[in-house]
Amino acid sequence: MKGLFITFEGPDGSGKTTQINLLNNYLTKCGYDVILTREPGGTKISEKIREVILNPENKGMSPICEALLYAAARAQHVYEVIIPALNSGKIVICDRFTDSSVVYQGYARGLGEDLVENINHYATLGIEPNITFLLNLPAEIGIKRKKESKTLDRLEQESIIFHEKVCEGYNRLKNRHKRIFEIDAAMEADKIHSIIIEKIKNIL
Repeated sequence: MKGLFITFEGPDGSGKTTQINLLNNYLTKCGYDVILTREPGGTKISEKIREVILNPENKGMSPICEALLYAAARAQHVYEVIIPALNSGKIVICDRFTDSSVVYQGYARGLGEDLVENINHYATLGIEPNITFLLNLPAEIGIKRKKESKTLDRLEQESIIFHEKVCEGYNRLKNRHKRIFEIDAAMEADKIHSIIIEKIKNIL
């Protein structure tokens, strides 16, 4: 594929949205054609699935149901948005991708990382990001940030033990893929942005 696929990962409250917007602004000013998207979501169908997944009223959702809903939303997203954009030579910046499912459902929910990777291999037609920025942050700091900024969704309302397992999952995942570039999310936003820009310049 002719385009560049960039994903952002990290525990809740790690500052992904801020860095994604900063990178989007930078690349757009440089003249690149950029598609900014998110998961779950990114298409009309996927956004409807997102509403089901994140609705706090759906606390009884089973781990496998959760994993399959994420994969379904992702399959539509890849088919409708990501593949066409990459084929046309665009840069795609995505807030979360398969790594989130491997960590949240595979590790933190206990379904197994390999199982969730296999499910998502089919959902994505095997597509992987060119680079993934992992903004890492201790669970208690991330959730504190979230509580201060907005009402928490179903996953954000999980126990601190769950969020600590998410952090553990990301620490396991970063050693499995060379494309994952870890950044300390406790640093100032401008510093994080400058690190990301230097890495992107080397790739471009």
